[in-house]
Amino acid sequence: MASIISSFIILFLILQDSCYCFRSPLSVFKRYQESPSTLSNGCSGPTRPVMSPDSSDFTLDVRMPGVTPTESDTYLCKSYPLPLKDEAYVVDFRPHANMDTTHHMLLFGCGSPASNEEYWDCGAGPCTDKSSIMYAWARNAPPTKLPKGVGFKVGGNSGIKHLVLQVHYGDAKAFQDKHKDCTGVTVQITPERQPLIAGIYLLMSMDTVIPPGEKAVYADIACQYEKPTMHPFAYRVHTHQLGQVVSGYRIRNGKWAPIGRQSPQLPQAFYPVEDPLEVRPGDILAARCVFTGQGRTSSTYIGGTSSDEMCNLYIMYYMDAAHASSYMTCVRNGDPKLFQHIPEIANIPIPVSPDMMMHHGHHNDLKEPEARNIQKQPKREEEEVLDQGYHLEEDIDWPGVNLNLGQVSGLALDGNNNLVIFHRGDHVWDANSFDGKYVYQQRGIGPIEESTILVVNPNSSAILHSTGRNLFYLPHGLTVDGDGNFWVTDVALHQVFKLGPYGAPLLTLGVAFQPGSDRRHFCQPTDVAVDPITGNFYVADGYCNSRIVQYSPHGVFIMQWGEETSLRVAKPGEFSIPHSLAMIPDHGQLCVADRENGRIQCFQAETGRFVKEIKHKEFGSKVFAISYISGGILFAVNGKSYLDSMPVQGFVMNYSLGEILSSFVPVRKTFDMPHDIVSSEEGTVFVGDAHADIVWKFSPSEIDEHRSVKKDGFEVEEITETEILETHVRTRPKSNTTAKEQHHEQAKQTMIPQNKIGVPLILIITLLIIPVVVLVAIAIFIRWRKGRIYGGDVEHKSEPSSGGILGKLRGKGTGGLNLGTFFASHKGYSRKGFDRLSTEGSDQEKDDDDGSDSEEEYSAPTIPPVPVSSS
Repeated sequence: MASIISSFIILFLILQDSCYCFRSPLSVFKRYQESPSTLSNGCSGPTRPVMSPDSSDFTLDVRMPGVTPTESDTYLCKSYPLPLKDEAYVVDFRPHANMDTTHHMLLFGCGSPASNEEYWDCGAGPCTDKSSIMYAWARNAPPTKLPKGVGFKVGGNSGIKHLVLQVHYGDAKAFQDKHKDCTGVTVQITPERQPLIAGIYLLMSMDTVIPPGEKAVYADIACQYEKPTMHPFAYRVHTHQLGQVVSGYRIRNGKWAPIGRQSPQLPQAFYPVEDPLEVRPGDILAARCVFTGQGRTSSTYIGGTSSDEMCNLYIMYYMDAAHASSYMTCVRNGDPKLFQHIPEIANIPIPVSPDMMMHHGHHNDLKEPEARNIQKQPKREEEEVLDQGYHLEEDIDWPGVNLNLGQVSGLALDGNNNLVIFHRGDHVWDANSFDGKYVYQQRGIGPIEESTILVVNPNSSAILHSTGRNLFYLPHGLTVDGDGNFWVTDVALHQVFKLGPYGAPLLTLGVAFQPGSDRRHFCQPTDVAVDPITGNFYVADGYCNSRIVQYSPHGVFIMQWGEETSLRVAKPGEFSIPHSLAMIPDHGQLCVADRENGRIQCFQAETGRFVKEIKHKEFGSKVFAISYISGGILFAVNGKSYLDSMPVQGFVMNYSLGEILSSFVPVRKTFDMPHDIVSSEEGTVFVGDAHADIVWKFSPSEIDEHRSVKKDGFEVEEITETEILETHVRTRPKSNTTAKEQHHEQAKQTMIPQNKIGVPLILIITLLIIPVVVLVAIAIFIRWRKGRIYGGDVEHKSEPSSGGILGKLRGKGTGGLNLGTFFASHKGYSRKGFDRLSTEGSDQEKDDDDGSDSEEEYSAPTIPPVPVSSS
């Protein structure tokens, strides 16, 4: 017995040591190379400046030293001496913080910190001398990188010898588990002289009071600027829970020029100034914070706790190095007479849904187990439905194809699911419609005399209602909002209209027949989208402008984004005819059919931040129109192009993944120029053609039970459950149980070992098996030797063992233990060489000698200078 135990221990040690042979040397080296040094307090991060391998720049990790606040609204400071004597410049800030624990974070530059302790209560302030704010963070804001040639001057004669980190910790309940916090920021510092010096101008209210229950309370700050000329390039807003919008302006000669406007409930990052401007001596800098007291039972004051409020606007600017000031403040209340002239947009709150707040978060510091748990979350029901496929077929019995229409430019569905058609009657957009400056040349024929907006029954195509006589010249886009209002565009008038359900004009934007690119003018606007949650609306502008313009529900300009495509491969945010818009309400996003770039671009609706691009070679070089329905389905139609031979067709896509689920074409006739598309929540799709003057109807068809589909270039045969059951029935012996019961029993038997046998048990079983294997091997060897010596048939009798214990250890026996798969499934071991096809994304891997073309997204070539199709 003792000898068996000794053998067991020796084998255990051998096995334990041999486990490391399964670890990829490359992965070990990579982990060693990437692992950060650990501070004595348990926080991970470099303890010294980290030099850049290809320049003289270095980074400095400025973090809290593993603190555990015990009270809510604790302010703590930590000082870091700068490791340099000569002047240098801070050019990049990368935060390491999470709003779940950190209310906000500030980074100060100062000559002497307020304390020499490892960290201290910041009630007495961060510095003994002048403190200059260099960086601010809150609400999971992303990193901030300064423009090229701009930096915050430190060291040398700047007066800044220390960086002091101040962290405001909110609710102490976040530290009930007593964990150590290492919130902070990594700064990049360069000794290269920067020609432009960065600084912060802070406008801050000191005495605002918000009465309980008040719907709107304004906090105004304004100061006259007297320093050398500065150039604002970024701004950041900050309030606590009651803030709805913060706006900043430069006032010169009575004119208010916007610096920035944002909701403080979004990530409080430094957002870029949209329209570059300069601030000269004599100008006034002004800010307004809009609060609400609704939900409070007592007055709220300016203060340092989470239940108090703040009204701060940080302006990040640069100045010429010879006259630079690094930090300026304004705390003076604004003159009420001055603020009588503030633009109305400053008083309009920016609605922010909880969904948007969550999606804006940047949780880059998630620990690996947490990230894994997120990846393992089950699919939503609609995603499982999408995985099954989605097919459309033309409804050949629908009589709507026989409607007497002009060029069909826009489609929509109203609240009753009736189809709304926008068409051009007897007017046609052709080569003679506009001159070289986009001015309409056929005003003399007058507006379209017949009804241009038709409301028809989606089943019988009977016209239920019509409007739009003598209003339009060249209709284009159409949207119907939740109140039944029609939002339309006219490319000849260069205008956007909001009409009531019976055609009464409610709102007109743009100047008739005058193309332009400022806030008062459009140039052939193409489409409108209305946010059902906020009421804000968006205009795609258009054929001769390359922008998306955002307005409040009452038509007040909010912001715009986008620019003309400049290179062969279009960048995010560049457009070549933004032709169609689709709101994605469940994601707070707006998608744009970027027509001549052959792609779909999606943005955060409230901020214009680029989210993603959807582009497939099947699109060809044009995408004309898109439509979205809840549940994650996006529809699109492409168009003809002389640049490629892709067929003109419609597409059904999984919005989340951007994958094409299926395509569709009409049976009667063919698509000529499918100009717009609209879909009902039930999945019925209508397509309007501007050249064929037809509206087609497509309905969902039943999903084939057995079909072959292509996924990333691999042919995948999808087998139905019936076929799987039939296979099991054929291979298993007959019994009194049904095939279905046998199937479930087998599935149960297969799942039990995976679900109930943990790693320790597998190790124990392995260790118990090894001595048996050794004994069997010795016995086999002895019998084989005897057989060789005495001529017996032992060799024949030992053959079954190849599929027994030894076979199972090698992974050959049925249900055997594959050691490669076992070790590869644990942290620290590379899967390379084991179970390659089960790794994520392996269906996209190719051998090194595979010379086939990539299946990645297709990039359309640059469009030669030829006349653009007139629709």
